[in-house]
Amino acid sequence: MGAIALAVAGLLTLNACTTPDSSSDTSTLATYTEWNEVLADADGQTVDLWMWGGDEQGNAYVDNVLTPAAAERGVTLNRVPIADTGEALNRMLSEVQAGRTDDGSVDLVWVNGDNFRTGREANAWLCEWTSLLPNMELVSSADPLLTEDFGTPVNGCEAPWNKAQFTFAYNSDVVTDPPTTVAGLLEWAEDHPGRFTYPAPPDFTGSAFLRHVLYSVSGGYENVPAEYTEADFVDLTPELYDTLAGVAPFLWRGGDTYPADSDQLNSLYADGQVDFTMTYGPATLTQLVEDGTYPAATKVLSLEDGTLGNASFLAIPANAADAAGAMVVTDTALSVEQQVAKADPATWGQFTVVDYDKLSENDLSAFKALPESPVVPSFDVLSTDANPELAAEWVPALDEGWRTSIPAGR
Repeated sequence: MGAIALAVAGLLTLNACTTPDSSSDTSTLATYTEWNEVLADADGQTVDLWMWGGDEQGNAYVDNVLTPAAAERGVTLNRVPIADTGEALNRMLSEVQAGRTDDGSVDLVWVNGDNFRTGREANAWLCEWTSLLPNMELVSSADPLLTEDFGTPVNGCEAPWNKAQFTFAYNSDVVTDPPTTVAGLLEWAEDHPGRFTYPAPPDFTGSAFLRHVLYSVSGGYENVPAEYTEADFVDLTPELYDTLAGVAPFLWRGGDTYPADSDQLNSLYADGQVDFTMTYGPATLTQLVEDGTYPAATKVLSLEDGTLGNASFLAIPANAADAAGAMVVTDTALSVEQQVAKADPATWGQFTVVDYDKLSENDLSAFKALPESPVVPSFDVLSTDANPELAAEWVPALDEGWRTSIPAGR
C-alpha cells in the first residue's frame, strides 16, 4: 500500500479531490445519457479487466463464459490477472499522474473494500454510470451489502458482481467435535498444537480473520463501531492482540511464521498439515473437494457468532480508455444468464447479487434449477447471523497493529 498511498497523495494535491460522498466529485460521468449511446461507442472496443488471478474457476468463468457473451455485444474482453487489486489501483493513479487522463490501460477492476475507498478518496473511479445499465434493475436498491462497500457509499461508482460470506472449513475426519464459536476455535487451537493457523495480514483472508477475533473478544459486532476512530482502536484492540499473541505458540510452527497468503494456508490444509482453512470465497470448496485437492470429509464450520459478509464489485477507472465497453461488460455480467452460470458450482459457484423478487417466474426457475453443492450450504443458510463489515479504515489499522504486536509479524 505504500506506493498507492504516495500516488493518492499526489493526486489529492494535483486535483484538489474531495471526500468520497462529495457532490463536487470530478470523476462523474457526463458523456452518456442513454444506453444506446453506450452501445454505439462500445462496439469494437477491447476491455482490459484487471482481477485477482488466483482463482482458477473464476478465471475460467471469465474466459469461457463472460468473454464470449461480451463478444456477442461487440466487445472484446481481455482478462488481466494480478496478484492483488492494489496493483490495478496503483497503475491507475500512476497513469493519471503521468497525464493519461482519458486513455488509461485499466478499463475495469474487480474490487471492494479498502481499494475502493482509496480510489474514491482520489476521485479515481468513474461515477454516475451504473444507473444506465439495464440489468441494474435486477438488483435491490435497498440491500446494504450492495449500497455500501465496507462502509463507503457506492453512489453509482461500482456495480455489484458477487455476494460473499466468510467461511471456515475443516476436515471432519480429524475434527470430530468442532468448535461452535470463534473463541472456541482459538481454544481448539490451543488444545491441538500445530493444527491451526491463519494467513499473515495484510493478506485479505488474514485481515478478515482479525476482524472476526475483534468481534469475538468485544462481545459481538454490535460492540465495535463500524466507523473508525483512533479512540475506538485504542480502546478495543489491546484484547484482540493479547488474544492472538496468547494463541500464537500453539499455532502451526509454533507461531514463528504464518502463511503469507490464503493460497499457502489452503495448501497446508490440502496437505493435511493443518485441520482448518478459511476463505471469503467458499464457492471454490465444492470443486476442491470434488477433484480430491481437499479431503472428502471437508465441511463448513457453523458458528453461533456468524461470520462476515460482503459483496465485490466491478468498477471503471475515471481515465479508462474503453469506458463504454466496460459498461457493456458489466451489464452483461449482471444478466440473469451470467448470474445463473456464475452461481453454478460446476462453473464458479458465486452467490448472486440479483434480487429474486425482481425476476420473472422463468428466470427464477433457472436459479432454482441450479445443483446444490454437497459441501457449501446455500447463501441463505451460510449467511445466517451474518456480521457486517467494518468501515474500510479499520482494515489497514488492524493490519498494522498485528504487525507491531505479534512477534512473527515484525
